Amino acid sequence: MVEKDQVKLLGIWASPFSRRVEMALKYKGIPYDYVEEILENKSPLLLALNPIHKKVPVLVHNGKTILESHVILEYIDETWPHNPILPQDPYERSKARFFAKLVDEQIMNVGFFSMAKADEKGREVLAEQARELIMYLEKELVGKDYFGGKTVGFLDFVAGSLIPFCLERGWEGIGLEVITEEKFPEFKKWVKNLEKVEIVKDCVPPREKHVEHMNYMAERVRSS
Repeated sequence: MVEKDQVKLLGIWASPFSRRVEMALKYKGIPYDYVEEILENKSPLLLALNPIHKKVPVLVHNGKTILESHVILEYIDETWPHNPILPQDPYERSKARFFAKLVDEQIMNVGFFSMAKADEKGREVLAEQARELIMYLEKELVGKDYFGGKTVGFLDFVAGSLIPFCLERGWEGIGLEVITEEKFPEFKKWVKNLEKVEIVKDCVPPREKHVEHMNYMAERVRSS
């Protein structure tokens, strides 16, 4: 008799990094136990499983610990190969990984960390920098429903969890519109497509509560 997989995910409701892992698990139809962590009071389990970074997400699969959201997504795809989330073509796969790093490193830094510390004038400069970066994603989406084509996948989970369902809520909280329909029609169409996907909708934090949380997180960055 084959033993059932034991899958546990440690996350935070507002974290795009743990939410994208949930999207992948749901997309694959993998049952899992979810453990909600508290930002200001991390559990002994989290600190034991991720003593280096002390961050979510943490995936535990049959007693093995996997860390960092991109690594976890690839682990999920390789362990449960049905409903693949990474492109099968090596070139397309390399592009997905490249743009995922662009999202989590450059767009995150400009659109959140630097934005949180800037004054009003500085925010406008940073908003333009964010637009320049997001324009690369806009161009990738031309003629597509999702980054992978007709179905959601790796880059949709990464970019979707971070930009429309996280950073844009932070920008909303400070009254800043970075992504307009006029300048980013493909991006806006993509977001509407994402919002129709059940497994994505299930993992999007409630807007009002999330806007408040992003204001709180920005304040933490300013005071650090």
